[in-house]
Amino acid sequence: MTLVAAVSARTVTVVNACPFTIWPAVYTDPSRNPGPPAGVPAGWEAPAGSSKSFSVPDGWKSGTIWARRECAFNNASLGEQQCATGGCPGGLECTGIGAPPVTLTEFNLDDNTVDWVDVSLVNGFNLPVHITNNQGCPESSCPIDLNSGCPAPLIGPVDSAGTVLGCNSACSANLDGTPQDSANCCTGSHSTPAECPAHGVQYYDYFKSRCPQAHAFAYDAPSSPLICSASRLADYTITFCP
Repeated sequence: MTLVAAVSARTVTVVNACPFTIWPAVYTDPSRNPGPPAGVPAGWEAPAGSSKSFSVPDGWKSGTIWARRECAFNNASLGEQQCATGGCPGGLECTGIGAPPVTLTEFNLDDNTVDWVDVSLVNGFNLPVHITNNQGCPESSCPIDLNSGCPAPLIGPVDSAGTVLGCNSACSANLDGTPQDSANCCTGSHSTPAECPAHGVQYYDYFKSRCPQAHAFAYDAPSSPLICSASRLADYTITFCP
């Protein structure tokens, strides 16, 4: 039994290639998994140039990995606001998903015999990221800084020097003011692909023209999705600031 578990496990490596400290985090959707993978950290501090590897099971579904910026975990009452971007419930070790604006990497392993792995900008952007694998399967990436040039209505947190630290999506910025019935969020009367086309999502082209491999809104399709046969048992590397 131990041998089978070891063979079926996948290695995920998170690399911080940014010139500053980030705080990566991992969240596992409990509705699609029996629980968080054993031994997988829910959050940690990653100095510039560092990396961390851990194992997730073959069959890990709705797993999300992202990085937080400018965190100070010294006041639990602030909740997700303990980080400038990507903060989560739970402080250092997240018990929920990162708050927008945040670049997400999403994992559905061995989902109908296929690995589906992607970069999502549905909740905005805070850091460039590149996902690679060791089996020659397609890669997924948003490798450029979308904070620089972020349209004014989408600008998220800024630091003391005025540098933009996060760029919201039209949905996370709540541009239409109706999050429960939104063409930007694909909710309510816009809740199907036919009712939520790309041309109806504000600033879609800003994200998609720069990061065509990423999901830019709920029903978007990346130009080159990272799809890999689950039988290949691919390991994955996520590099922030590639």
